[in-house]
Amino acid sequence: MKTVFQSLLIMAGFLLVTSCNQHSIYNEHIDLENGKWFKDNSAHLEVTITDTTELYNYYITLRHNTDYRYCNLYLFLTTQFPDNTYTRDTLECVLADNSGKWFGKGWSNIKEDNILLRQGLRFPKAGKYNFYIQQAMRQDTLKNILSIGINISESK
Repeated sequence: MKTVFQSLLIMAGFLLVTSCNQHSIYNEHIDLENGKWFKDNSAHLEVTITDTTELYNYYITLRHNTDYRYCNLYLFLTTQFPDNTYTRDTLECVLADNSGKWFGKGWSNIKEDNILLRQGLRFPKAGKYNFYIQQAMRQDTLKNILSIGINISESK
């Protein structure tokens, strides 16, 4: 009887995890050496989009440790489209509340944030998109940022 209960519990956990999981078409990050992000260094990520009719959710993914001294992070996001046109956006990623409690998930001093930039995004053209992410915190070297990336998943 005990093994039947354990099997049912494992199956329920598996169903819960898989039912909540969105299908990512792209999920990559770039590790920053020694947790330092230099102002002139941009993370470059390349995504190939084939379906321009699908709706996507578009996230910035970020890992930092709890020694990061700010409650937010400003970023410059440059997008190069398949036709070689560009857009540039300034983003604010809020990482903690006013009392200093981190929003990111994690058990230890490392926190992971998935910050939704756009829900229901439709890419206008098929082809390669280049994303360049640069820190915009008015500091030459930003410390305690471990990685930065992008997650693009199907919008359901």
